[in-house]
Amino acid sequence: MILSIESSCDDSAIAITEIETKKLLFHKKISQELEHSIYGGVVPELAARLHAEALPKILEQVEPYFEQLKAVAVTSTPGLAVTLVEGVTMAKAISIALNIPLIAVNHLVGHIYSLFIEKEAEFPLTVLLVSGGHTQVMQVKSLHNIETVAKSMDDSFGESFDKVAKMMNLGYPGGPIIEQMAKDGDRTRYNFTIPLSQSPLIAFSYSGLKNAVRVALESAGEDDYKDIAASFEHIATMHIVQKLKKYFKTTSPKTFAIVGGASANLYLRDEIKKLLKPHNAKLLLSEFKYCSDNAAMIGRVALEMYEKKMFTPLEKLSTSAKSSI
Repeated sequence: MILSIESSCDDSAIAITEIETKKLLFHKKISQELEHSIYGGVVPELAARLHAEALPKILEQVEPYFEQLKAVAVTSTPGLAVTLVEGVTMAKAISIALNIPLIAVNHLVGHIYSLFIEKEAEFPLTVLLVSGGHTQVMQVKSLHNIETVAKSMDDSFGESFDKVAKMMNLGYPGGPIIEQMAKDGDRTRYNFTIPLSQSPLIAFSYSGLKNAVRVALESAGEDDYKDIAASFEHIATMHIVQKLKKYFKTTSPKTFAIVGGASANLYLRDEIKKLLKPHNAKLLLSEFKYCSDNAAMIGRVALEMYEKKMFTPLEKLSTSAKSSI
């Protein structure tokens, strides 16, 4: 079995995955949303302290599996440096205590493999990763062959939802709140401009749209919030659809996937389904419980890395706040 640890942001999670069957035997996640909500976003130092409390509590529950562990995997990049180190420190301690190898996992690759928890991996595929920290399109041929073909130049899709919710004093995380509010709103009332609509670049940008929402809020009342939320969600999604449509003119997808925390957004899912229909492309989606950060997806990547003996020497395992694939 492989024990996997995730602490890249504000979710403390540990999983146990059986190597031969890929079966997820244990998975527990402790969210910090309540503690961070009063600040309107994640406070890194607070997150690190909460990880230091939560991870040992979860680890106690998996002690019965220790004798059967063949490796310990941990998210090492990207993420918040002060929170990543909590998971990495625990992984190193387990590696030393049980004399088992370490596997350092890229968090973004983890999101790709969230599609294949308890399943065989299916490649090649085109992947849209949308989360609080990233918005990018990747061509994935294998674990070793991942090419990023488009990414955000500033804010991410998920981050923009959180920031719009913060402007409205709606709490954190903002994505689910804005999505719920948008269901009752008029998506056409506020004619926000689709970012980069006149640019030939295959790239994303949400800073301008976020600013347009801020301006609209200056003269709006709370009764207008649902229309602003709906109009914002519509334009934020159309931005992705427009850029994908441009990209598909040169690279028609056969299998397409949406991953990351914001991939749980139903409006985005529906619009991507419409976009893929003329291409007869297959759409892969993670189960809702595996869209956000979790240790099960880290464990799923670790299965592939274990098979290929992709271990990280103890002295070389470090953390990085930024990483690209």
